[in-house]
Amino acid sequence: MILEQIVNGLGQGAIYALMSLGYALIFGVVGLVTFVHGDVIMLGAFTAYYSFAYLGGNLLLSIVLGFAVSGVMGFFIHRICYNRFFNSPRQISLICTIGMGMFLRNLVQVVAGAESKPIPNIFGSGAVTFAGLRITYMQIFIFAVVLILVLVLTVFLNKTRVGMSLKSVSMDKTASALVGINTKWTTTMGNMIGCGLAGVAGVLLAMYYGTITPMMGGTIGMKAFCCAVLGGVSSVGGAAVGGLLIGICENLGIMLFSAGMRDTVSFLLLILILLIKPEGLFTRRSR
Repeated sequence: MILEQIVNGLGQGAIYALMSLGYALIFGVVGLVTFVHGDVIMLGAFTAYYSFAYLGGNLLLSIVLGFAVSGVMGFFIHRICYNRFFNSPRQISLICTIGMGMFLRNLVQVVAGAESKPIPNIFGSGAVTFAGLRITYMQIFIFAVVLILVLVLTVFLNKTRVGMSLKSVSMDKTASALVGINTKWTTTMGNMIGCGLAGVAGVLLAMYYGTITPMMGGTIGMKAFCCAVLGGVSSVGGAAVGGLLIGICENLGIMLFSAGMRDTVSFLLLILILLIKPEGLFTRRSR
């Protein structure tokens, strides 16, 4: 039973990992503060809902649309919340992202309604059994999508010119501009990619839970923040590991306590880790 809960936790944690990857890319790599991330994930979930409703149950198409819609929203978020405030105190952009999150929640409520929306189970009850463990087709699909995106993002950040420009801008925007890097264009691209990953996470989250609401962004955004901070907010790989750890601990906590303790377990884990290692699991302590 413990092994089954660990497998379930890995499936849920893989979605958390993708959520926190987008957050870590925006905050830790690009260097922008954001509190609209959960609502961008919610936007990806509603993209999946309308994709399933009007375009059939094509999973790959839903993922591409979730990435595209949320990525475009990332462009507008950058133009509204960051573009004019690069040399201003960070709390100005922070307040702007809070306002943008409220706008997105209310916009989706007006367009889609305030009631929850059901998401069809594309995979049904199909599963494979390996060494006595039952792994559903949905979990396998989630593992595959997240693993591919993690590998692509790692190569992008470390092997491409745009990726290295993103890392350079996060370290020092002024020095990056002096060597010829267009900082506004680079941070726009980073924010769009981070929001696109959040949209894919929203698609997978909608499939996993089977229901979505316009108000789901608040809790999801805090969960992505916890995963990113747990692994080290400046470490993309650490954020992914943090998501997996929180997913496993939540499912083990459900087994020991109740489903209502899910969020409590994840926040308690974050507090305990930060008491021991305040900089996160995979970030070196700076002087």
